[in-house]
Amino acid sequence: MQQSAPDPGPRVLHLAQPVDGGVARVVLDLTRAQLAAGLRVTLACPGGELAAGARELGAEVRDWRAARSPGPGLPGEVRRLVRLIDEVRPDLVHAHSAKAGLAGRLAVRGRLPTVFQPHAWSFEAVGGLTAALALRWERWGARWVDRVVCVSEAERTTGLRAGVHAACAVIPNGIDLDRFHPPPRTPGTTPGTAPVTPIGTPIGTPVGTPAGGAAPESDPASPLVVCVGRLCRQKGQDVLLRAWEDVLGVLPGARLALVGDGPAAPELRRRAHPSVLFAGAVADVVPWYRAADLVVLPSRWEGMALAPLEALACARTAVLTDVDGARESLPPALAAHCLVPPEDPGALAGAVTALLSDPPLRAALGDQGRRHVLSTHDVRHTAERVAALYRELLGARPPVPSECRESIHS
Repeated sequence: MQQSAPDPGPRVLHLAQPVDGGVARVVLDLTRAQLAAGLRVTLACPGGELAAGARELGAEVRDWRAARSPGPGLPGEVRRLVRLIDEVRPDLVHAHSAKAGLAGRLAVRGRLPTVFQPHAWSFEAVGGLTAALALRWERWGARWVDRVVCVSEAERTTGLRAGVHAACAVIPNGIDLDRFHPPPRTPGTTPGTAPVTPIGTPIGTPVGTPAGGAAPESDPASPLVVCVGRLCRQKGQDVLLRAWEDVLGVLPGARLALVGDGPAAPELRRRAHPSVLFAGAVADVVPWYRAADLVVLPSRWEGMALAPLEALACARTAVLTDVDGARESLPPALAAHCLVPPEDPGALAGAVTALLSDPPLRAALGDQGRRHVLSTHDVRHTAERVAALYRELLGARPPVPSECRESIHS
């Protein structure tokens, strides 16, 4: 007797714009886990490193042409998405970040189980009339989502206080602990510190990379601060550059590396002290974390940034601005030393200077931070919680057979 083929797993359609940075990393981590679990995964996005990464993982990738921000092209973007959804016929749609969340909900309008993951609220990223319109949309669009996935309790609270009333699940970001971990300790190296590279190293060369031999010895008089993130207003590198002048007043040999690229790069380069290195976008950020004496992320807003979690996983202490998700990223011992108000260069300089001047404290905090990430931010746990949410939504709204399913166009 011939056995029938097993039923294929549900088809999940991820919608994403932007296609780089933390959003891309989260989507790729989910895609990897969902493919391994037997789900059929399709990704719709406007190309970029996200599309390339998803194809390498074996996911189906559909090109969805969409700008990063809302604009006059939005109606066309929604129409293209409607046609794409009708072709893919997913069982569930998971939209990531503000733009895909806007277009995705307008295209689906609640006809399929829909998950929206803001990755920080859109109305925090803008001001004036634009912020008012973004907030109005988020309130209205909540009716067309089965679950909003917030990456921190603080992000959920921000939405509720703003009047975004939707069923919400808090699922903290996770990271790949097989990739982000401390370097092997070498004799004579203080835990929580790493070798550094002379200032003469060409821009774009990872700090700590051997140049024609072994990596240079660590120099306490020349500590290295690393900031990983897109060079843009959200990430606050301009605040860090203002604080850096005060840091140099206390530690004149200190150096700062900005790892990443973005629209603010030309202005930041113009204002930067010669001790600031611009690494640009790098294929692998792990060597930068390992080379750092201290990691800093001076964001103006976040949901829960990945960079601090990655730094802690590498046993590096991280100084953060006290925005959504920051306190939940840190164990209490680190919060006491490592949180500063946003938009406050003086407070930021004070925290950075204090920690750079105390290597044993940095080492102890780095070890505590790594233990915290191991227990609370393993990407496998994140993927499991998202999978459980999918099962809940699909169980509540059983998939309709494809031959009977109403066209999304109707």
